[in-house]
Amino acid sequence: MLIRAYQPSDFERIVSITLEGFDGIAIDQLVEKHLGLLDGRDWRYRKAKQIEEDCAAAPTGVFVAEIGGSVEGYITTRIDRDIGKGRIPNLAVAADSHGRGIGRQLIEHALEYFRREDLSFVMIETMANNAVGQHLYPACGFIELGRQIHYAIRLRDHT
Repeated sequence: MLIRAYQPSDFERIVSITLEGFDGIAIDQLVEKHLGLLDGRDWRYRKAKQIEEDCAAAPTGVFVAEIGGSVEGYITTRIDRDIGKGRIPNLAVAADSHGRGIGRQLIEHALEYFRREDLSFVMIETMANNAVGQHLYPACGFIELGRQIHYAIRLRDHT
């Protein structure tokens, strides 16, 4: 497996991996489940938009895992130098590549990137319904700091 820097030609594949991997655990999917379709855009559109924003905001901090020429996973990062903080907004591995250690290797790669950037700490978050994240992140050395509850309210009736 090769972990390498993201290239714009990887975008469609990482969006595909994202939509497959976040189905059933994405907060935007829960919003849609409870409030319905919003502004004519489904949760997949909103999640893909998040990945697009990650890639545009910090393209040198996005990494992909490639096996046999195929992108099988990715991780996005953000840096806040003012407070010495790294953040991992998104991480996903293709379903048929689960259990091969790709997520762990992507996290380790991102942590090394943050160390080279001389950051003090890194944060990652997951939903309570993401069993994989709740197992993987502590296994990589992250400690749980707290839990957050998400609330939403519809402001307009039209979709």
